Amino acid sequence: MINSKQKGARFERALVKAFKEQGYDARRTQQYCGATEESSDVIGLPYIHVEAKHYKNKAFDYEWMYQAKRDAKGCLPAVFHKTDNREILVTMTLDDWFTIYREYEAGESIKEANDE
Repeated sequence: MINSKQKGARFERALVKAFKEQGYDARRTQQYCGATEESSDVIGLPYIHVEAKHYKNKAFDYEWMYQAKRDAKGCLPAVFHKTDNREILVTMTLDDWFTIYREYEAGESIKEANDE
């Protein structure tokens, strides 16, 4: 159990580092010691609820998404997950993915219009 908690904490720190490298002011929440109202494992991505899962011998578990959806409180729930020696993946519902994609597409349309 301790190794599992340590692995989870290392993964959360890795996510914080990755988010910061992309320019976001991210940090782990203190939910591990019960000292926060935040239910997201990592905060700093606006409008995204981050559920972080690092596992060894398990496939994606839909319970993780149910947990993220339950705790999202108006944000888009996303499960950031990885297994040993693999890259980080992000799982979200199709509807939420389209919400993000439409924003991306709108930004690209504006950029193209400005380039003309």
